[in-house]
Amino acid sequence: MKVKVFAALGASALMLICSRVAMAGVSVGFNVGVPAPVYVAPAPVVVAPAPVYAAPPPTIAYQPVPVVAPAIFIGWHGDRYWDGRRWWGRREWYGHRHW
Repeated sequence: MKVKVFAALGASALMLICSRVAMAGVSVGFNVGVPAPVYVAPAPVVVAPAPVYAAPPPTIAYQPVPVVAPAIFIGWHGDRYWDGRRWWGRREWYGHRHW
């Protein structure tokens, strides 16, 4: 039994070796051709935007407007008295001064 297996393996190995040797050959090739076209992207171009000039608003000379505030004088205003710090009622003022 072993002899048959070894004979089959030997025969298959011999066929593989022979087929490889039969396909072996020497080939020499020489090719002269035009290379394939190659596209080279252009370099990016950076362009600065044009400067925008905005004219400043015209300056207008303003005259200061005098502020007129109502003046409150020390003394009687109706039934109240102003002493420069607070308002006094008539009875409070006379009671405070003891006149």
